[in-house]
Amino acid sequence: MNNDDTNHDERRLVDIKTLAAILGVGERYIRRLVQERRVPFIKLGHYIRFDLREIWPWVDGFRRPQLRPARLPGRNV
Repeated sequence: MNNDDTNHDERRLVDIKTLAAILGVGERYIRRLVQERRVPFIKLGHYIRFDLREIWPWVDGFRRPQLRPARLPGRNV
């Protein structure tokens, strides 16, 4: 087994429907991101595919810092 086989899930290409399900958004939203070229994608002929190795860093780019620590139940600080 070589290194390419060990990360098979990370290297797979997914379609619009699958990416929408993974991200919990609608297919229409993904199609709009593609049209506006706001998401990394691969065009194979007329097929649109997404490399999950590129998608996760893209998603992380939307992360916002926490402004204050979350309050834990039962602690009055």
